[in-house]
Amino acid sequence: MAQVKGCNGLDNPAFDINEVNDQPRERISNLSVGVSIKEDNRNKPTYRVTDVPPWYLCIFLAIQHYLTAFGGIIAIPLIVSEGLCLQHDSLTQSQLINTIFFVSGLCTILQVTFGVRLPIIQGGTFSLVTPVMALLSMPEWKCPAWTQNATLVNTSSPEFIEVWQTRMRTLQGSIMVASLLQIIVGFSGLIGLLMRFIGPLTIAPTISLIGLSLYDSAGEKTGSHWGISAMTTVLIILFSQYLRSVPIPVPVYNRRKKLHTTKFYIFQIMPILLGIAVSWLLCYILTIYDVLPSDPAQYGYLARTDVKGNVINEASWFRVPYPGQWGIPTVSLAGVFGIMAGIICSMAESVGDYYACAKLSGAPPPPKHAINRGIGVEGLGCLLAGAFGTGNGTTSYSENVAALGITKVRCIQFSKVKRKVPVENEPSGLLCDRWAVEL
Repeated sequence: MAQVKGCNGLDNPAFDINEVNDQPRERISNLSVGVSIKEDNRNKPTYRVTDVPPWYLCIFLAIQHYLTAFGGIIAIPLIVSEGLCLQHDSLTQSQLINTIFFVSGLCTILQVTFGVRLPIIQGGTFSLVTPVMALLSMPEWKCPAWTQNATLVNTSSPEFIEVWQTRMRTLQGSIMVASLLQIIVGFSGLIGLLMRFIGPLTIAPTISLIGLSLYDSAGEKTGSHWGISAMTTVLIILFSQYLRSVPIPVPVYNRRKKLHTTKFYIFQIMPILLGIAVSWLLCYILTIYDVLPSDPAQYGYLARTDVKGNVINEASWFRVPYPGQWGIPTVSLAGVFGIMAGIICSMAESVGDYYACAKLSGAPPPPKHAINRGIGVEGLGCLLAGAFGTGNGTTSYSENVAALGITKVRCIQFSKVKRKVPVENEPSGLLCDRWAVEL
């Protein structure tokens, strides 16, 4: 059913400044208003926090958010696996990736249902990567020399399994104990009291330092093929900034109009999904025709889509992780304090994400009690992440908040009601068009 929304003269998307008034001074004023209206409408999201898009559109938007968070989530176990001595065990790395994605989805459900209740994705946090890698680089946890040689590693041997699982169990216990700090701060309301000290001057440097500390890892992954990385970036910018107003006609059917075509702004709604899909398709074509090198020692090999095909063949189709799957967790005091420092940084970052997400999704600024719940649920997420054995915690994802600002998910189609209704308390001549939004 169409939703009919009222508006005033300044909110009307079809407001024509040439039909308002014939007086020159008022025309200039209305011209400024018209420009302002266009700019405001340009930044308005179609679906706010209380709106529900059609189910088929929800699927594509969900995939887009998944792919937006994909790079950040998958990078964490790949980085941590080096400290766990798993460089040459791709199958176990895939199990860690499976676990962190499962926990991220579980924590996202908890956050949007019981936490801050904003459309914000939960995933692994880079704030904990630095203390985790610092813990694993300590002399007692340094990887044995034989694990660095692929020819000497037998991934199924009990000795190798004990090497990496001992380190993982220590991470699990340390993360679980450290997460109690975030749970207490959140559900006790302390984060609300600390809000006066958390602002742009504290959040911006914190996020910058987290990102800069992982610059080498990000550059290493991106540098595996700079051409593909740059092309993906250019495509996302092209779709989201320059082609977002270009509609694509698609066939639709309803009872009233039967089979007809409508305008679908796919570049505006799914720029990230399209950018990643086009880049992957190009890599797939280059892989089929052997344009990309097949020698692992050559530059560009990692851009092939069949690099880890053996892992797909060896991995099980369905695998459900569970708490304690790597054994009973242990605790390291040094690890607890280091991870606590990372959790404090994560809390400051999350508070900024809540405000940004609320603004971009059309919701009012989150009150203190909502922020308390959000931080408390993130603490529960870190506790679950430690129990399941991701080697990391959870936090709100800034890149998915940015995706709300990039896509803006505007209305797909408008139909104008013929009747025009005068608006009270507006200058004479201003008319308000009521719009019906077909969802």
